[in-house]
Amino acid sequence: MADKDEKKKKKKKDNEKEKTKTKHKDENPHFKPFSSVKGIRFGTQFIVKSFTVRRAAPLELLRLLAIPPSIQSLPPSSFSFPFPSTTTYLPTNFTILAHHAWHTLTLGLGTNKSKVLLFVFETESMKSAIDHLWPPILPLGDVNKKLIRALTGCELARFKFRKGCLTFYLYAVRRLGASGFTRAEDLRSILAAVVALKDFLDHTAMLALPSQKSITFQPPLAMAH
Repeated sequence: MADKDEKKKKKKKDNEKEKTKTKHKDENPHFKPFSSVKGIRFGTQFIVKSFTVRRAAPLELLRLLAIPPSIQSLPPSSFSFPFPSTTTYLPTNFTILAHHAWHTLTLGLGTNKSKVLLFVFETESMKSAIDHLWPPILPLGDVNKKLIRALTGCELARFKFRKGCLTFYLYAVRRLGASGFTRAEDLRSILAAVVALKDFLDHTAMLALPSQKSITFQPPLAMAH
């Protein structure tokens, strides 16, 4: 019992440290050229590179970040997405099921963690232009090369959060040499939302997201709602 209490105290202390660290980063995001910013990491679990992520619809991001339902329930005609310059990639059904299968086959030694990617661009026009260049679905092993390293002429600030079985990678993207970040408020709001999230104990709950129809689901190129 004492060991259990100690673990709880340690976890609480680690969470507090993460929040303090995030607050500091939030006030002073450190931008680096696209070629030197860290990408997503896989450790020794190379099989994870073949698992896929897909571009998410705006409402899916709100659900994932636990934005109040009152915002999500507005009629489509009056709905205004609060983060219009943000692009999100979520695990596909295949990835969710593959993680569970891998975890079972390895008797618990294989990772059961999935990755979520968020890109907050400095303008809506930059997001729109890049969305046309980026694939709607791709293997995790291609993310660093086809997404992050493809942002030529840009600087990025990187944030990483572990939330149970989901690891969030958040990138703020601006033009090379730009001063400040025009979407700083969006960045702060998303960072605060991610920090406030409780750990995802079972990411199969993501199968209920509206666009997840089947393992073979292919998202449309246009994500407007």
